[in-house]
Amino acid sequence: MPKVSSITRVLEIIEAVSYASKPLSPLELSQELDIPKPTMHRLIQNLVDDGFLTVDIGGGIIPGKRVRNLSVELWQQRLFFNERQMILQKLVDEIKETCGIGVPYHMHMIYTNRAQTTLPLQIYLPVGAKSPMWCTATGKLYLSQLSAASRHKILQGLPLDKFTKNTITNIDALNAELDRIAEAGIGIDNEEFISEMVAVAVPILDKKSRYLASLYVHAPTIRVSLDELLAHVPRLQKAAQDIQTLVYDLQS
Repeated sequence: MPKVSSITRVLEIIEAVSYASKPLSPLELSQELDIPKPTMHRLIQNLVDDGFLTVDIGGGIIPGKRVRNLSVELWQQRLFFNERQMILQKLVDEIKETCGIGVPYHMHMIYTNRAQTTLPLQIYLPVGAKSPMWCTATGKLYLSQLSAASRHKILQGLPLDKFTKNTITNIDALNAELDRIAEAGIGIDNEEFISEMVAVAVPILDKKSRYLASLYVHAPTIRVSLDELLAHVPRLQKAAQDIQTLVYDLQS
């Protein structure tokens, strides 16, 4: 059997942790990757010290800050950014409202792509802007995709500030809302983040049907109602599938 280099082992650990649907224990990683337990513990400690991995409150291994930063930077690679932008612009040309993509980043959502409507009344949330998870269509959609344990942990760490009269700040009520979103597969912001703004989001998934990002449309209520935005969901889902094809090409 050929000898596996330490660099390959390190990359395999980062890959396994990044792809896992839940935090993995050192024993699970050792068994999955066929790496001796003492070696696994040593490599994990080195990766934690260097910021590539971190240990969650339950002792599981999860991606660290440097891996999360890398994922955002890879997502923003210019070639794929431009191709996503073309899909978004076509979508905006059809539905006449601003569309974009948001990805989870630490305890926020960060906007990575955006195509602006040409209509005179606009809501400006530029690329790079961060928004709260608990009261945006993109953020609630992301939270709805998490396991119960991961969702509970994140909700406990969110401030749940009240931005508008519609912001849901009660955890039980928010969980019920997230359950509804998980079932429908559609994120909704009914004037919860910004007064007189509504938004809808659908997921962008990877090859294994895991959540990658949220594709959203938002608009001022003086022009469009939430129900009218929801009528665009099939077109959003088609655009999300087109973006997923780009992701599949990247993963091939």
